[in-house]
Amino acid sequence: MAKDFLVELGTEELPPTALLKLSNSFTEQVKNSISAAGLNFSQVESFATPRRLAIVISDLDEETPAKDIVNWGPPKKIAFDDAGKPSKAAEAFAKKNSINVDQLVIENDGKAEKLVFRSTEPGQYSKALLPEIVSNALDKLPIPKRMRWGASRNEFVRPVHWLVMMLGSDIVEANILGLSANNITRGHRFHCDTTLEIANPAVYQSLLKDSGHIIASFEERRDMIRQQVQSEGEKLGGTAIIDGDLLNEVTALVEWPVALTGSFEQRFLEVPAEALISSMKEHQKYFHMEDGNGNLMPNFITISNIQSQDPTQVISGNERVIRPRLSDAAFFYETDKKTPLINRVEKLQSIVFQEKLGTLYDKTIRVMTLAANIASSIGSDSEAARRAAELSKADLVSDMVLEFDKMQGIAGRYYALANGESADVADAVRDHYFPKFAGDKLPETLTGCAVALADRLDTIVGIFGIGQVPTGSKDPFALRRASLGVLRIIVEKGLNLDLRELLIQAQQQHQALPVADGLVDTVLNYMLERFKAWYEEDNIAPEVFMAVSAKQLSQPLDINIRVNAVNSFSQLTEAQALAAANKRVSNILSKLEDESAIGEVNGNLLSEEAEKVLADKVQSKANEVAPLFVDKQYQQALAALADLQQPVDDFFDHVMVMVDDDAIKNNRLALLKQLRSLFLEVADISLLVPAK
Repeated sequence: MAKDFLVELGTEELPPTALLKLSNSFTEQVKNSISAAGLNFSQVESFATPRRLAIVISDLDEETPAKDIVNWGPPKKIAFDDAGKPSKAAEAFAKKNSINVDQLVIENDGKAEKLVFRSTEPGQYSKALLPEIVSNALDKLPIPKRMRWGASRNEFVRPVHWLVMMLGSDIVEANILGLSANNITRGHRFHCDTTLEIANPAVYQSLLKDSGHIIASFEERRDMIRQQVQSEGEKLGGTAIIDGDLLNEVTALVEWPVALTGSFEQRFLEVPAEALISSMKEHQKYFHMEDGNGNLMPNFITISNIQSQDPTQVISGNERVIRPRLSDAAFFYETDKKTPLINRVEKLQSIVFQEKLGTLYDKTIRVMTLAANIASSIGSDSEAARRAAELSKADLVSDMVLEFDKMQGIAGRYYALANGESADVADAVRDHYFPKFAGDKLPETLTGCAVALADRLDTIVGIFGIGQVPTGSKDPFALRRASLGVLRIIVEKGLNLDLRELLIQAQQQHQALPVADGLVDTVLNYMLERFKAWYEEDNIAPEVFMAVSAKQLSQPLDINIRVNAVNSFSQLTEAQALAAANKRVSNILSKLEDESAIGEVNGNLLSEEAEKVLADKVQSKANEVAPLFVDKQYQQALAALADLQQPVDDFFDHVMVMVDDDAIKNNRLALLKQLRSLFLEVADISLLVPAK
């Protein structure tokens, strides 16, 4: 018979940014352990509020299925002597299985006749298994730092206060984290500050909602908040901007969500919108609103955890709280504007970038030169890039950024514009921080790209140059992210830049780096290795990237074009045969003492029909794809070369390469070298052959 199972752990307020992760992990651990125990169920529902983690598992088996046990013993010829008398081996097997010798059975296991003992292991009751399953799941929750409370030796992310464990209408006897399980839960801290008795797991959610004033489902609460916030925005003729992370965090802060709209003075809209939004979002967990033109409105939406009889009082209280924060932002903005951004650059000398690499001022000087060089290479204004680089870190010593750290770059843009800098320079000051994370937007302008590349390359080369190579668990300067940022900017912006040349220029800006020898090659290899993760996300096989990387290229844009071309080629029906042929050619040529000594193909030495056809086809294709290679139309070139599959196969089927006649042999080797060289213009496709 199957019954519903409920477990609920009641706690003090859980960390809001971690609640969903804790809930998902708890549910997954319990579900997996129940499945591993052999228990069947129909559905799993998880519940998470600031004060509880809960799971309801529907139609859970009351006991695990019985198991048929088969124990094989020694072969018959060892178990019995010639007279049929049991040996010591047979007696030992009988004793091991707690039976008499005369109960021994002989069966054939498919290889020989052996002693066998068959039995049935009874199932285990779910009630007996569930306490350990729940306890283990709680122990495995992703909690970086556990805490103790009172005199208890138990540890959890927050102090625990109650534990519910029920199978059907029965309480599961368990003691976890110092709590004895029962069927008593608790309602809303304000609306229903009392206990509630749960009759069975099926009524859990409705009981909390109808009697406890609690929306137990995280997803239901989140949908309610989203709908309420959108509705509040529409009431004022605007659009509520709902950030996903903020929505999750607010959902984790309340058990009975009620959206309320407040306002602030129009004068605050003179402050950069990003600062106001940051203050509302980061400090107060408010949603902001925009009008039809995308401009910030002087309103905010807060999510209350109570259904107030006088919501105006709640709104008024929130308005009083936000006003000082916005006043601070306005004060910082007006104060900062009194000091030109260029005058703040000198102050960067007091901020250490890295002990062995100097201050942020030193970094700024290096980035200025590198950014100007990059700008020249991509057809941008080198002086604009130099100026933007000079101002790029100046806002870090402004009051605004010191108070609102996420305003770095954004504040700099506003101050640059206020100081009369060009829009190109100002935008680059903001955009050089992009991309900040995987999938983030890129700098909008070429000037922004130049500064962004210079900033990252300076950091990567510098940190490698002092010997602080990132490891799998240690990357304090986020060099992996910086490397991917460089690659994304170059590739997605279509910049024809040579990464090796950029790294050489970046190293030249540093003074006497301790690890200078071979630095460029080391950093180049490290950065290009970041392409692997990039292509894995695009479901491009590793051997495709390997085929291109064998060319040892250093232009990311060109590499990316080649990888996509080889990936497309690898899908063709002819690909594997041609890859195998190229591998065979490579193996033949690798055995030569001096491959470079092989000359050109001599048509007069071609005797076999298959080699004549191949030579003609290779020459014809060489003429066809030459202009495609020049234009980097690698995909079209490889598609054209796919036609060589049949003549290549015919060649290897009918022509012996390593003949005794050296002239003929070398001529055939020259033909194969010419064939391989065509493909090597794009990549070493022999690496597409799966390793055995």
